[in-house]
Amino acid sequence: MEFALSRGCGRKPRELMTPSNTKEFFMLGYIFVMLGGALGTGARFWVSGFIAERGGEVFPLGTLVVNVSGSFVVGFFAAFTDSEGLVLVSPRFRQFFMIGVCGGYTTFSSFSLQTLDLARDGDWLKALLNTVLSFGCCLAAVWLGRVLALMLLPK
Repeated sequence: MEFALSRGCGRKPRELMTPSNTKEFFMLGYIFVMLGGALGTGARFWVSGFIAERGGEVFPLGTLVVNVSGSFVVGFFAAFTDSEGLVLVSPRFRQFFMIGVCGGYTTFSSFSLQTLDLARDGDWLKALLNTVLSFGCCLAAVWLGRVLALMLLPK
């Protein structure tokens, strides 16, 4: 996994999902994404459990915190490491981090199940609140992460 400052480096990263020419390189990419997913999943389990222990499980706050923080991180990382970003990383590392770690960390399926459970229990206000907060906060967080990364870049 390579790192380089992008200013003056002359290289531009390939697209995040660009397939490689060789099967070996392609399979190694899958392995890196899976390892990143394992790290992200472990982090999600810890963070959501930590929040649930302290705040209770009346509202799925742990999932909300995970999804908002993950959205912020992926927005920041995407802007910070793209071709105009401050840090140039290899496409494989972008896949490892953005698809693997961030994909394993954030969890739309948990959000969906928890929202459905709230609705099935007749707690429509919490179901609606979870939906609106998750959508609004995650969209705002990915935007804020991107804006912050762009502010840190030299003009």
